[in-house]
Amino acid sequence: MSARLPGPRRRRQLLDVALRAFAERGFHRTSMEEVAEAAGVTKPVLYQHFRSKRDLYLELLDDVGNRLMDAVAKAVATADGPRHQVEAGFAAYFNFVADEEDAFRLLFGGGGRRDDQFDKAVRRVEDSIADAVATFIEADVDPEHRRLLAYGLVALAEGTSRIWLADGMAPDPAVLARRTAEMAWAGLRGVSRDGAT
Repeated sequence: MSARLPGPRRRRQLLDVALRAFAERGFHRTSMEEVAEAAGVTKPVLYQHFRSKRDLYLELLDDVGNRLMDAVAKAVATADGPRHQVEAGFAAYFNFVADEEDAFRLLFGGGGRRDDQFDKAVRRVEDSIADAVATFIEADVDPEHRRLLAYGLVALAEGTSRIWLADGMAPDPAVLARRTAEMAWAGLRGVSRDGAT
């Protein structure tokens, strides 16, 4: 068994171990016993931190989503000007995928989307990222239009990452960000109010 850790450090360790297990085997094929064993703790210790496997999985989705959202929001907020904000947002997203492949697979791998509660947790992540991105879109459009554009950018990053991982490609996240940002920026520059010419 592993050494005794303070509560917050133990919880973080359990989340990290569970992330690997769930990303590898999925929610249904991973047991709490396997997570406890991989973490070097007993099942009662695991249950002291998480009431159920479902609670553990939901907390993982929130944890991963918050880390991804924070990375994108920080990158966009510190970039110089709208064009660089677009590229910085994509770069942060793609760097997260490259560095945290298990986290991305857990969040957007698809298996969890078949469960209503898990789907809602993933949707909250997408909503949060889109809301953050929408505040940086400088276009003469109403808030609903701006938010829709933000969802398009989030979907572009997610879809590109899915293909990248599914095909086993190993692109440079910076190159991928630059190419994706070029396309997105060209589209954003052409945005106008509905009915405007």
